[in-house]
Amino acid sequence: MTVYRKKLIEVALPLDAINAASAREKSIRHGHPSTLHLWWARRPLAAARAVIFAQMVDDPSACPEEFPTEADQKQERDRLFRLIEELVLWENTTNEELLEQARAEIRKSWRRTCADNAGHPRAGELFDPDKLPAFHDPFAGGGALPLEAQRLGLEAHASDLNPVAVLINKAMVEIPPKFAGRPPVNPEARQGGSSAKAALIERDWTGAQGLAEDVRYYGQWMRDEAERRIGHLYPPVQVTAEMVRDRTDLKQYQGRKLTVIAWLWARTVKSPNPAFADVDVPLASTFMLSTKRGKEAYVEPVIEGRGYRFAVKVGKPQDADEAKAGTKLARGSFRCLLSGVPIRYEHIDDEANAGRMKERLMAIVAAGNRGRVYLPPTPEAEAVARTAEPTWKPDTPSRGTWASNAQGRRYGFRTFGDYFTPRQLVALTTFSDLVAEAMERVRQDAANANFPEDAIGLDAGGCGATAYAEAVGTFLGLSASRTANTINAHAVWSQSREQSVNLFSRQAIPMTWDYPEVSPFAGAAGDFGLTTVSVSKTIPHSSACSGTVIQADAQTQSISTAKVISTDPPYYDNVGYADLSDFFYAWLRRSIRSIYPDLFATLAVPKDEELVATPYRHGSREEAETFFLTGMAGAMFRLSMQSHSAYPVTIYYAFKQAETKGDTGTSSTGWETFLAAVIASGFLVSGTWPMRTERPTGVKVATNALASSIVLVCRKRPPDAPLATRREFVAALKVELPAALAHLQSGNIAPVDLAQAAIGPGMAVYTRYAKVLDAQGNAVSVRDALALINHTLDEVLAEQEGEFDADTRWALAWFEQHGFAAGEYGVAETLSTAKNTSVAGMEEAGILESKAGEVRLLHPEQLPEDWDPAADRRLPVWEVVHHLVRVVHTDGETGAARLVRQLGGVAETARELAYRLYVVAERRNRAAEALSYNALVQSWPEIARLVQQEAPAEQGGLFGDGELGAAT
Repeated sequence: MTVYRKKLIEVALPLDAINAASAREKSIRHGHPSTLHLWWARRPLAAARAVIFAQMVDDPSACPEEFPTEADQKQERDRLFRLIEELVLWENTTNEELLEQARAEIRKSWRRTCADNAGHPRAGELFDPDKLPAFHDPFAGGGALPLEAQRLGLEAHASDLNPVAVLINKAMVEIPPKFAGRPPVNPEARQGGSSAKAALIERDWTGAQGLAEDVRYYGQWMRDEAERRIGHLYPPVQVTAEMVRDRTDLKQYQGRKLTVIAWLWARTVKSPNPAFADVDVPLASTFMLSTKRGKEAYVEPVIEGRGYRFAVKVGKPQDADEAKAGTKLARGSFRCLLSGVPIRYEHIDDEANAGRMKERLMAIVAAGNRGRVYLPPTPEAEAVARTAEPTWKPDTPSRGTWASNAQGRRYGFRTFGDYFTPRQLVALTTFSDLVAEAMERVRQDAANANFPEDAIGLDAGGCGATAYAEAVGTFLGLSASRTANTINAHAVWSQSREQSVNLFSRQAIPMTWDYPEVSPFAGAAGDFGLTTVSVSKTIPHSSACSGTVIQADAQTQSISTAKVISTDPPYYDNVGYADLSDFFYAWLRRSIRSIYPDLFATLAVPKDEELVATPYRHGSREEAETFFLTGMAGAMFRLSMQSHSAYPVTIYYAFKQAETKGDTGTSSTGWETFLAAVIASGFLVSGTWPMRTERPTGVKVATNALASSIVLVCRKRPPDAPLATRREFVAALKVELPAALAHLQSGNIAPVDLAQAAIGPGMAVYTRYAKVLDAQGNAVSVRDALALINHTLDEVLAEQEGEFDADTRWALAWFEQHGFAAGEYGVAETLSTAKNTSVAGMEEAGILESKAGEVRLLHPEQLPEDWDPAADRRLPVWEVVHHLVRVVHTDGETGAARLVRQLGGVAETARELAYRLYVVAERRNRAAEALSYNALVQSWPEIARLVQQEAPAEQGGLFGDGELGAAT
């Protein structure tokens, strides 16, 4: 049996730094893998990098020969934390010096493991100190995990059932390393005189920069060639004297032809009013075009007899609410522009399914001298759009609940081809078909650049001219597919950003009533050349380590054997990956099926084996849940049997806010079903870490929203695991949870995440038994175990109150009942007697006020700003924590650090009280107070750093006793 040492992730993590870096990634665009191609629910690179590193590096407590004391272990753990804090920053994504430090730590831990297991290999496992185990993600999805494993020096293997996910992973982890260090082959880079050639030869084409440059070049060639062939469908718009007549802002453009960025259309149906039954009336969700300050623009419908036209105005509309609403009614559906009668959704659905839903041009967005210019629609613009005649459209059926706003209504959208206008279909077909022509150009140029002409394709393992052409073609095909996310008839025009917003702003295809038809040649969102530039910028961020990607079902794959596993499986019924990715699959299949014939052999993405609890596929919610539980347990069983025995397996689970409410605490069908599947597979859970990819922006969000996902840390349960009674399980929880909780708090986990993180040590107790049986001999369910863990957590937090002074214990009890509101003096006095204090004494201490027969705790804002703790003869911890809350709010962490220097060791006790106060406030729905306590704890590492920075050198710890330092 393998001897293993406990890993860092099984003990502690610098969660705040990981979460901050993960949240920041949302604003990173250039070079981030998310700009390669859309994939839903991607894991942040920062979280993936930190998790894999921490699951491979030994915790110092597991190395007593090197770190014999707790102080030694803490010092080493802090050093590893600092490395992780640097490692997760986006700026350090390709910092080779820092990455090599991380790899050295991984290799150091691996050498310890090899020494521990010398001569005792498990089947398929080799303990070679000079060769790290490989990595595998069987639910590779967006590819963040295998990419980060590569970055940390591991040979990466990725697999997924979904062919779109497989292709994204190939582009991220398999293709770039294959052609690393090669210069580009395009003529622009290789020609231009001897000096240019010399520069080309002398340049150090590190990583996959040469491949990236070729993707950019041939992508631009495709864009220019497409414009030559179909540019007549995207003509400029001429600013006429008639347009200028009422728009002084257009005088500078009169007579000029402006490049069109987008044509804005509104869908129409026949009016339900019999008097206008022959008129197509608009379904416009808004008439606003731009809401930018000083650049407002809007559409004004002008009624003319039995018809209407659209005028375009600049400035703020006289009736802003009416312009904002368009023809939408406040309580749903629309109104007839001509008669005002409601247009019910049933009528719209009937019209659409009968083929009578059309569209009408509302406005034209053009490129001006300084920003966007909004022009009225012209008959010529509408006429050109109607000349487009596509020769092909995707005929894959789409889910009936998409492109709708009510159950059962489809509005005529039955196939994925229905989501595009004829002009969009012509453009996307042109780009898709040009991929093959571009590949032939690359092949010829690669042969001229001395690539072997072996005719072996990329999918067959080739690395010559043919394979290189197919590598470039893969990225160009992804660019064409990604363009479809913008060039479709369900995108949205953003009035604040003045550009088209992608179709998949969420994990569904929503119905849109007015939409932008953008030009792929306008140099704005949707321009194919800009898209390929964006795609090319992701390529140099790949790793030089080798990677292998294949299509495989996680329930039957054997790739995981003797490998390190970190994976992000589907989350119950959260995301229908297969249904969604059919949108892109059709375009990818058209453009690059010749490169990957097996991957694109089917007409649509495989769905029957997809591990998602989708009722429409399985007949009912119950059957869907059974399918998910059985399939996920099977997939997890393979991981527990195959994964490298020296390392834990890490598994991400998306935890939703809506899943957390209930009398038993953290509880949900998806969460419990997933945990049950993990446990049934033979895993024991040794840790749970809440990972946040969003930063809270408001009081309610900050206090109630849970982590975007939870990382489960799992080990294989020993085959001789014992049975336990419910009583024994609860007894073990009461013994082990306090120490685990103290460790979490010392690691400065945010109070809002404490309950989720505490599930880890609680489930570690539950899952180390083969079964936990109740008094009747029945197995204690996952739901019941979670309830017991939460109950024990409450007890542990309550027991911490015993460490506080009498005034603080009274204040806690009073706060739980009254918050900062007033209560009766008699009740307060009775409670003070029970807590061995007095109302008068606490008033003197400065934590409450008593008058007119009522008692009220002082709010932090009511506390004196000139408070001096050194002169305070009675110093309850309650007073300390609320002064800290006050100072953090008014003077930030710097001001709090000044106060902490005066407080000494009592400051650490105040931090512990903040955890308890957060729990009380959150459960009493006191959002503002909960936010304050959460913010104080989250600020603690920086406060401690500032205090240490100013501490005299002779102080061994922060105050000589190191108490606050232990919290960092």
